[in-house]
Amino acid sequence: MLHPVSPAQTHAWADFLGKAVRNGIDPALVTQWLTILADATGSPLLPSLASMPLTEYVNRRLPAILAGLETTTHVPYLAGWHHRIEPDLGHLPVRLVTTGAIAGAIYSWIAEGCSRSTIKNTLAMLFRILEQAVVDGLIERAPAHVTGWQSAYQQAEDELLDPRALALRDWDALTELADALIDASYNHYRGWGDVIVHGACTATRIGEVSGVRACDIDTRNWLLTCRRQTTPAPGGLVDKHTKGKIARFIPIIEPLRPLITRRLEATHGNPDARLYTGPRGGRISTAVLRDATHWNDVTQDLGYEHLRRHDLRHTGLTWMADAGILPHILQEIAGHKEFSTTRRYFHPDIRELTKAGEAFTRHLVEQLRITGRIPHRW
Repeated sequence: MLHPVSPAQTHAWADFLGKAVRNGIDPALVTQWLTILADATGSPLLPSLASMPLTEYVNRRLPAILAGLETTTHVPYLAGWHHRIEPDLGHLPVRLVTTGAIAGAIYSWIAEGCSRSTIKNTLAMLFRILEQAVVDGLIERAPAHVTGWQSAYQQAEDELLDPRALALRDWDALTELADALIDASYNHYRGWGDVIVHGACTATRIGEVSGVRACDIDTRNWLLTCRRQTTPAPGGLVDKHTKGKIARFIPIIEPLRPLITRRLEATHGNPDARLYTGPRGGRISTAVLRDATHWNDVTQDLGYEHLRRHDLRHTGLTWMADAGILPHILQEIAGHKEFSTTRRYFHPDIRELTKAGEAFTRHLVEQLRITGRIPHRW
């Protein structure tokens, strides 16, 4: 008869048997042993749970994760799982869902415009999942609750109230910045300047610039298909879907076309070649760009102490809005889920408001003239 053992003992046996497999023991026999141990503890944990992705784990254990919750809470918690946790963290093994990975996901949710309550519900679901993983013996303890995201949310909220204020003033300011960053980099690598100009002209994120491949460029219609981005992951940088989870089309303006043509020529006809890489051919992230170009020092010397890499996207969207691009088209280019986010780039100035008032006045006067009732005073 089997005597119950603790989850810690089961975990130790799993590690021991894993080493045994590497030393030549039949994996099928090891799986049988682990299953017997799981049955002895009364745990539903199967050997394959130890390394399975978070998505698969949640699919197997969802009833236990939701146990004890009010049914009215299921909807927001499950929305948090399906729309945020699973897309951003679901590919990771449970043991690799660390505090750092969670923090990165939170900041991406903030950037996407999620409300405070949405993020709170999402985090509540995430920590229920991790607490269940502790019960199941996958991890010893749940990662610490991430602190400081509320202040980051406030900063993002303040920024989005007036993103136009974060934009570079004109083309000359953009090229001046690109040239200064090239000069500050090791061996004056031209590619860093190309990334800067591309990001501003297409209103894309640095990770999305890094994700561009030759096959994403349509030189007949001069369109860019933005379909992927480079993001940090355990073990290094990886490519994944964009923030909006869908591909979007962006016009390639004439000043950017010579740069694009030069970069395409460097790919030698390989459709899968990256258009933008580091000096050694590696992927680019905002942190890589910052460190390689001494971004903080350069921007301070140019008088742009506030400027961050993401502000290149604000620059592009502001310029497009000022150029008269229709709001719904700009929303598609930006990949914004909510029009309220796009609308912030269309702040009219005082002169435009004055012109609108004058036009309204002329309209009223014309209507009164037609009816013969010209007012003596307003």
